[in-house]
Amino acid sequence: MPVRSNPTWRQLRLGSELRKMRERAGLTATEAGGLIGIKQAQVSNMETGRLGVSAERVRTLACRYDCTDDALVAALAAMTGDRKRGWWEEYREILPNSLLDLAELEHQSHRLRGAITAHIPGLLQTADHAREIFARDVPAIPPPEVEHRISFRIKRQAVLYGDKPRPYHAFVHEAALRTEVGGPVTARAQLKHLLEMGEAAHITIQAISFKAGAVPGSGQSIYYAYGSVPPLDTVHLDQSHGLVYLDSEAQLVKYRLLFDKIGSVALSPAASRDLIHNIRRDL
Repeated sequence: MPVRSNPTWRQLRLGSELRKMRERAGLTATEAGGLIGIKQAQVSNMETGRLGVSAERVRTLACRYDCTDDALVAALAAMTGDRKRGWWEEYREILPNSLLDLAELEHQSHRLRGAITAHIPGLLQTADHAREIFARDVPAIPPPEVEHRISFRIKRQAVLYGDKPRPYHAFVHEAALRTEVGGPVTARAQLKHLLEMGEAAHITIQAISFKAGAVPGSGQSIYYAYGSVPPLDTVHLDQSHGLVYLDSEAQLVKYRLLFDKIGSVALSPAASRDLIHNIRRDL
């Protein structure tokens, strides 16, 4: 099996979980290879997502590593192989791989939670709102790529529709709600879209008012994707230097607690709707 040069998020995460499992067993890569009859380099390549691994091999490794978490093993086995190409693959070589990884992460998630201070969450943005955001990026994005990014963002929103929409809980700061991105007309349309999306049973939108004061986690965009089992949860941070993915147990615990704290200072969904209505009315 050839070694991959650019593994996807799913392949990287599978390898990372195999490495964690091996380390919990107290084994080196060389020792692990000896248990299943492969070289240390092959183990290392599997753990970095550069070498494919079958579901059978995942189960064999779990057995050799004395892993008794059957749900985790089954979830990892389901992540193996070369899956059917997702819609995001049409953007490969057009947009950064990190964006494609985000789309795959959303597609594989079972539930999503996000908190953002400066902007409306991407999954809740209108095309016109997104266009204004991308058009003011630094350094400037070429116009053709802006259009690619807009279409990519709108297609990402498909996880909120269809037969199995992902439950989504978004915290949006009042600063983002009041910022007239694209002018009053675009801003009113964006707020109307938020109100309409918030009507869906699986979507919860809570506003954080200025009166809440200092807010935990403010200053960064935080995204929490729930995996099929808790160890496969992922935190996604959108920072000025790029996208960052976190998945250690300590990090997951920290950000779950952070979201709980944000929820404790946010307005209720009903009060949030009233605030959005009032802001839209005043535009």
